[in-house]
Amino acid sequence: MSGGGGAAVEVFDASTYRVAIVAASWHTEVMDGLLAGAARACEDHQVEATVVRVPGAFELPVVCSAFAQRGYAAVVALGVVIRGGTPHFDYVCSAATDGLTRVSLDHNVAVGFGVLTCDTEEQALDRAGLAGSSEDKGYEATAAALATARVLRRGSPLSR
Repeated sequence: MSGGGGAAVEVFDASTYRVAIVAASWHTEVMDGLLAGAARACEDHQVEATVVRVPGAFELPVVCSAFAQRGYAAVVALGVVIRGGTPHFDYVCSAATDGLTRVSLDHNVAVGFGVLTCDTEEQALDRAGLAGSSEDKGYEATAAALATARVLRRGSPLSR
């Protein structure tokens, strides 16, 4: 299980950033936790995000790409895929991961990867940022996207 050794979060004022959070609709309890974590990260960073829902994890890349094309500084993809008895899990996880990577590289935009790929619902709940969860992946993915957007902005070490 992950959870140890995570990066420290540096909170900063991101109020000038345009941020989109794209969230899948499957597994309501887990998704509610991920969205709440993302909202807390936005509040901590003083940024208002546009939040949209899509049917599932497979649809995340295309909608994230649309926001990236519209000049958003960061997009956060939230979803959960739980392993079943067929290869469907592998296909969906691969498509979401590869698609979100393409969004980031093709558009030079920060993408927060908050897609849980778990063997069981219990694992997903433990990462969802709910009361009793050991991790808050919605918060972590959003904070990571904001930190990456900060690096990509003018004045970062990349532009010196």
